Amino acid sequence: MSAAFSAIEERAATVLMHTYAPQRVAMRTGKGCILTDVDGREYLDLAGGIAVNVLGHAHPAVLGILVEQAARAIHLSNLYFSEPQLEAAEKLVATAFPSRVYFCNSGAEAIETAIKIARKWGKLNRNGASTIICARGAFHGRTMGALAATANRHYREPFEPLPRGFIHVAYDDLGAVESAIDDSTVAVLMEPIEGQSGVVPMSDETLRGLRRLCDERNLLLMLDEIQSGMGRTGRWWAHQHAGIVPDVMAVAKGLGGGLPIGATLAGPRADIFTLSDHGSTFGGGPLVTAVAAAVIDAILREGLVESAARVGERLRAGLLRLAQAGAPIAEVRGRGLMLGVVLTQPVAQQLVETALRGGLLITATGASALRLVPPLILSEAQADEAVERLAAAFDLVAAAAARTGATPEGGKP
Repeated sequence: MSAAFSAIEERAATVLMHTYAPQRVAMRTGKGCILTDVDGREYLDLAGGIAVNVLGHAHPAVLGILVEQAARAIHLSNLYFSEPQLEAAEKLVATAFPSRVYFCNSGAEAIETAIKIARKWGKLNRNGASTIICARGAFHGRTMGALAATANRHYREPFEPLPRGFIHVAYDDLGAVESAIDDSTVAVLMEPIEGQSGVVPMSDETLRGLRRLCDERNLLLMLDEIQSGMGRTGRWWAHQHAGIVPDVMAVAKGLGGGLPIGATLAGPRADIFTLSDHGSTFGGGPLVTAVAAAVIDAILREGLVESAARVGERLRAGLLRLAQAGAPIAEVRGRGLMLGVVLTQPVAQQLVETALRGGLLITATGASALRLVPPLILSEAQADEAVERLAAAFDLVAAAAARTGATPEGGKP
């Protein structure tokens, strides 16, 4: 490691809580789909800030509006109207479904808002029903309510007892949801594509079935599109592939183009908040909503929803060619530029670290799955380059295993 990185690592160990395990690299600048570290090395970014940087790094639309809006007003509070907030809400609704918007600061906050909507809606429409049905593979965030909606014991156990009123059923299983409904049920909360579980898509048939079931049983259908939205799957929102409309939708990540923002959309049936039911000091501030509006405009202007579908298929095809050539790939799943690479061996973290050394940024979700969520501006040439670099990483991991005589499980033959 260089002296520059070592100094940064030492400072971090002193002043930052140890809640993350970052790769041993310190990034300094970014341009488009390329990041550059403190030592001047460049990396092709297929992590996208974990599905955040939909326009890549230093996009002119983001830079321009940041300077322009900062000169006008950065923070005003929600005691007053501001035009950027209205423009962002109007543009967001236009991509989605008839609704009204509550702005917050993160995906977890957007989920918390959805939970509060469901609780109040149950009092008004379901005789006080308050139980929300979620999926076992779900990840909805790390605040206490969002964590209660998340099934993974790894995230939950250190912080129990968590808020009550959540049950978890098998993902992509309409029958399991139907069997779990009783008089205490108020809503179904699902991800159209589970991101943290390894990019696992829900079938369009199941999504349509959930919409029908919620209508028949007088429940709210609430979708977490925090990771799968903003054009990433080749539609503005992943549920649009199924041709359905949720009652509530939580969004974040790509909406701010790199700035922290979350939003919850409530359709007419679920639009039940009244004065002081919810609030946020920073939510919907003029700076971040001006950027959000500019991000939506740029995605439209540059045809990035369509590009995500096209380039995503090219990336998928390249990954499948690696599998045919002998790479330990069992499956490539997902849609557009939200792809999960399921491995036949538990070497995901090794691949992440090896790819990093080869100038490619990817992430692992578990021991045997990679997640690729690059900027929507990724070009076809860059998709091809990413496949080449990943192929090299596969070769290096296989060569290292051969040298040590280790099996994929880490044992000896």
